[in-house]
Amino acid sequence: MILVVGSTGILGGEVCRLLREAGKPVRGLVRSTSGEEKVARLKAMGVETVLGDLKDPASLQAACQGVVAVITTATTTISMQPGDSIPVTDQQGQLDLVQAAREAGVKHFTMVSIPMTVGDCPLRTAKRTVEQAIISGGMEYTILRPCIFMEMWLSPGLGFDYINGKATIYGDGHSKNGYISVGNVAQYAVDSLNNPAARNACFDLGQPRNYSMLEAVYAFEQVSAKSFELSFVPTSALEAQMSTATDPLQVSFATLMHDMAVGNLRGDPREAERCFGLKLTTLEEYARRVSG
Repeated sequence: MILVVGSTGILGGEVCRLLREAGKPVRGLVRSTSGEEKVARLKAMGVETVLGDLKDPASLQAACQGVVAVITTATTTISMQPGDSIPVTDQQGQLDLVQAAREAGVKHFTMVSIPMTVGDCPLRTAKRTVEQAIISGGMEYTILRPCIFMEMWLSPGLGFDYINGKATIYGDGHSKNGYISVGNVAQYAVDSLNNPAARNACFDLGQPRNYSMLEAVYAFEQVSAKSFELSFVPTSALEAQMSTATDPLQVSFATLMHDMAVGNLRGDPREAERCFGLKLTTLEEYARRVSG
């Protein structure tokens, strides 16, 4: 049995789908507040759902029983619920999950984290703390550090409104970052369970080529045959937002936007390419897919 934590999210749901397509038994941790349609979708795939919450250690202990591998994609940066916070959920909750997995005899633990280059913020503190607990926890592990998810950062929800030909640009738009698709990260997570080269290893994930936001706009303009209307958020404004934010989530988001503006969201994906050999979705392919 493979436990997926974050199973109702975009990434976790794709992990579940790929595992079930491969014929693997999957248990998805869902919360009492999870959307009914998301839970129903998991069940339709053949996923065994179990109620639990990263804020409830006892539920994690129960969810880990009989499990040989855990894949966690969960983060409150996308699906914050009442009582969630980065220190409580992304940090302590994930630490409790690691402990529960270790005590239940889980053999392999895969975590989707963030790039090493992310600036100092509560999210970075949480991810690095959990990573260290995994590394020292005695289980086989794989830590995946994807760069920018195209489906999130190049979407209307974060100001990249390709539907209406408008885009919010952080900084001057020339700094380059790494990009990757949700589907590719999900495949890396699934493949990590049976790939000997992925045991006890950390990987940067992203395409070989980095892109600036203006290059991303150009790719969409070429596909859609329309010019984008651009609005710019100066780096100085992002720095001011970082200095005045007090909530851990606000501080972390401000830091990530600043990192994007200055080109910090990148890594070296060559080791992942060598060990996994996946064919990655390019930014141009993503643009064609969502613009079609």
